Amino acid sequence: MEYRPELVGGHLVLDLVNTVAWRLDERRRVDRFADPANLRSWLTATGLGPSEPGTEAELPQIRETAYAVLQKLAVREEPNDADLAVLRELIENAVRNAELVSPRPLTWRADTVTDRVRLSVWRLFEDEDLDRLRQCDDDDCGWLFLDRSKNGSRRWCSSADCGNRARARRHYQRRHAEAST
Repeated sequence: MEYRPELVGGHLVLDLVNTVAWRLDERRRVDRFADPANLRSWLTATGLGPSEPGTEAELPQIRETAYAVLQKLAVREEPNDADLAVLRELIENAVRNAELVSPRPLTWRADTVTDRVRLSVWRLFEDEDLDRLRQCDDDDCGWLFLDRSKNGSRRWCSSADCGNRARARRHYQRRHAEAST
């Protein structure tokens, strides 16, 4: 079956961390980047362009570094110092490898896909309201997203996927409970 990237996170970096399906269920967990064709599909879908040498190794590392910190923030916990140190190094490398284009507004340009993704990690932490960062309410999903709803009530990475599954499960449980009484 052909991989079609689902870009539901609301930010490039969140869509990157969401390339691991069923992250919270070891039995069903799937790393979409394990297949290089999937990585190429993701790069195309996000507009980052074609894969470059080293991308297959570096993007999963960037993804896991970002996830370690973002997941804690999404569930309102503090990231540990070791994960923050790795994140800091990632961001420092992003700036070190980038070219300053303009001081107002502060604009950087990176030549490689991995450096553009590293800059996106920095921009996520710098520019976005991470109080709106959420983890999907599905117990096994683990995908992250920015809740941009007016009232901050988004619960699912995708209402059509995890949301429908939860509604179907509740419906089944109600029907089953009614039938047994």
